[in-house]
Amino acid sequence: MTPSLTKLYSGKVRDIYEVDNDKLLIITSDRISAFDVVMSKEIPQKGRVLTAMTIWWLEKLSDIAPNHLISYSGLDDYFVQLKSDYNSKEPNFLLGRTMLVKKAQMLPIECIVRGYLSGSAYKEYKSSGTIHGEKAPEGLLESDQLPEPIFTPSTKATEGHDVNLSKQQTIDLIGKELTELAESICLTAYLRARDLSLEKGIVIADTKFELGFIDEKLSFCDEVLTPDSSRFWPLEAIQRGKTPPSFDKQPLRDWLEQTGWDKNPPPPELPDEIVQETSSRYIEAYEKITGCSMSQWPGCC
Repeated sequence: MTPSLTKLYSGKVRDIYEVDNDKLLIITSDRISAFDVVMSKEIPQKGRVLTAMTIWWLEKLSDIAPNHLISYSGLDDYFVQLKSDYNSKEPNFLLGRTMLVKKAQMLPIECIVRGYLSGSAYKEYKSSGTIHGEKAPEGLLESDQLPEPIFTPSTKATEGHDVNLSKQQTIDLIGKELTELAESICLTAYLRARDLSLEKGIVIADTKFELGFIDEKLSFCDEVLTPDSSRFWPLEAIQRGKTPPSFDKQPLRDWLEQTGWDKNPPPPELPDEIVQETSSRYIEAYEKITGCSMSQWPGCC
């Protein structure tokens, strides 16, 4: 008999249900946020892309650390229970965007690895010559590859924005041994993913891992190496000192910036062409990196 489900959480992107004391059901919606505000329109296929990419990468990284995935197929009995929650969606909405996973004791940090200088790290470097409080090489420009990838964790803010942590601050928070273990896992995973993606003409500028303990082993949890948790750049488009185009919500962010929106709810309604362009970016990221067609998911790769 399939256990009954209890809804625990509905976030910006994911809905989480408790199956029992040991398992969760994670449903990745097509919701999208920008500047910490959820848009009124969804992005078709986004949830399936995030789920498909996570599952593909978990297999590629399985020798580096365990993960929380139990299954992403054979979940029809759960779908029946969830029918009323998703009755406004297409009939097969839950297929390919749902994962049955093990519960984990999550680390209280975001485990970020940076291989290229971009985003908040670039802003800090430009201002002070440091990255997460650590001295960085002189003369770097935006989008430059760092001499070596670096582990740059941050807090997990329940409200507002995450705060970048130095290594010593991370040690103070979770201890030296655990900091070094998380760093080792994340750097090894990033290097594996970077090399695999470069073969497809994609640069992973940075990425965020979520780690937690399952059966006393530090494990990959949540999404892994998706366009929501990573900066994917086309290799041929990288230019020193400039921001490359990325396979994520960039078209949406660019459009919002042009509207003069004050970045407080409610957001402006997205034009259909921006919705479609953003959806295409997500799908292209999946197809370029995995070599699979989104139209065949679930089932390919």
